[in-house]
Amino acid sequence: MSLGLRRGTVLVEPHNNKWEVNAAETISKLHSILQDVLVDAQHIGSTAIKGICAKPIIDIAVGVSDFDELMSKNSILEENGFIFRGQDHPQQYLYICGECDIRTHHIHAVIYDSEEWNNYVNMRDYLNCHIEDAKAYSKLKELLAKKYPEDRETYTISKSELIGEIIDKAHCWREGGRV
Repeated sequence: MSLGLRRGTVLVEPHNNKWEVNAAETISKLHSILQDVLVDAQHIGSTAIKGICAKPIIDIAVGVSDFDELMSKNSILEENGFIFRGQDHPQQYLYICGECDIRTHHIHAVIYDSEEWNNYVNMRDYLNCHIEDAKAYSKLKELLAKKYPEDRETYTISKSELIGEIIDKAHCWREGGRV
C-alpha cells in the first residue's frame, strides 16, 4: 500500500481499501492512548470516500470535549508517533505521523460535535452517498494535483470553494433538506 507524501507535495492516487484498514488501526491506537479524553475518532478526508482519488495520507478527526485534557497527553502521543504541530486552524489542533519529511497521517483534533467536527463527518458521509458530487471533487483534485505537484498550499486553496459548496450541501442533506 502506498502511504505518505513528502511535506508540501501533491500526488493523488485511486482509492485503496487498505487506507480504511490503516485508519481503523490508527483509531484503535488513539483510543488506547487517549482513553476517556477521546469522545470519538473518525476516518475522514478523501481516503475515507470510496471511488475517488486521494493523497495517500490518512486523515482522522479526533473529537474531544476539552483541549486542555488533550494537551496533557501530548508527550505520550509523541512517544507513540503522533507529533503535535499546533493549532493549524481556529478551534483545531494538528498532529502528524510519518518519518523524516514524509507525512502518512494527519490527525485533526477538534471539539466533538462542533462545527469543525460536523463538517468533517458530514462531508465524508455526503460524498459517500452522492457519487456525482464525489466524482466532481475527485476530478478537481486530479486536475489541481497535476497543476501544483510541488505546491500543496495552492492546491488546498484552489479546492476551498468546491469544498465550501459540498459542506453546505452536506449540512442541508444531514438536516433532511433537499440538496
